[in-house]
Amino acid sequence: MITIIEDNILNASILIVDDNPSNILLLQRLLTISGYRNIKSTTKSIEVLDLYKTYQPDLLLMDLRMPPPDGFEIIEQLNRIKGDDYLPVIIITAQNDQECRLKALKIGAKDFIAKPFDHAEILMRIKNMLEMRLLHKEVRDHRQKLEDKVQKRTKKLQDLQVELIHRLGRAAEFRDHGTWSHIRRICMYTFELGKSIDLPDEECQLLLYASTMHDIGKIGIPDEILFKAGPLDPKEWEIMKTHSVYGANILSGSSFEMLQMAKTIALTHHEKWDGTGYPQGLKGENIPLVGRITAICDVFDALVSNRPYKDVWPLENAIEEIKRGKGTHFDPNLVEAFLNIMPRLLEIKEQYT
Repeated sequence: MITIIEDNILNASILIVDDNPSNILLLQRLLTISGYRNIKSTTKSIEVLDLYKTYQPDLLLMDLRMPPPDGFEIIEQLNRIKGDDYLPVIIITAQNDQECRLKALKIGAKDFIAKPFDHAEILMRIKNMLEMRLLHKEVRDHRQKLEDKVQKRTKKLQDLQVELIHRLGRAAEFRDHGTWSHIRRICMYTFELGKSIDLPDEECQLLLYASTMHDIGKIGIPDEILFKAGPLDPKEWEIMKTHSVYGANILSGSSFEMLQMAKTIALTHHEKWDGTGYPQGLKGENIPLVGRITAICDVFDALVSNRPYKDVWPLENAIEEIKRGKGTHFDPNLVEAFLNIMPRLLEIKEQYT
């Protein structure tokens, strides 16, 4: 339970607005005698907005009848700039008809006191309003602290996911006698390609990390097939193709968006635009976009890298192979986007070779 200490009430900031200096002096003396320590005042209503921004009052005591802007206008102006800040306004005025009171309360005043006022009554109302104000601040600050804690814990979970994905990705790559550089290139290629087709920043970040897991399923492929120097025979090739399903199974069942995307990539990055890929034979836009993105990046990197079963292809030949796959192996729109960012891809290749 949140409690308000009496000393905090007496330290609260109070702003008095009245065009009559005598009225201000009366209220200041009354508040000072009662122990309030933080009182500011003005006879110029035009100064209220600036004072609100700089002084940040906890309570506003204000007359209604003043040279423009009057009390009604000030409340409406404050409503436009204070957002969700709870600022109690007590109207203290000789203008005490019902229409005036209702109008003031309707636009945001929290209390209405008629002049001349009873000293004990106004002090009690001021104290009650300050308690409400300070309670509101305590609740707001407490909520903010909780939100900060949730954000920190969420960030830790996200960092844990990223580390887990990187470590599993490296395990798969080492299992394949590959290097961490290949994974770094793939994730950077997919990130850049995602940006080039205007994917949201958040999705590009997910793609950056999730794509590192594209070949995690190779953990389940026998050594004699995975490390075979020559071409695979038909039976061996069928076994090799199961790595996409193995990968999806390893990554399945997670509630985390990053791992869900990683599962999709692992399962679909060997699908082909014309439906001749594996494991499901998906075709065209039935292949998830993140799978299509990773597919073109993975093939390109394989072509320009050393593998047990092939030598490095010259860059020109690799680019021609990507072009030949437009509309058959690869999404034709992605091929165009991929070729357009080739200078950036070559920078990445150079950086992580």
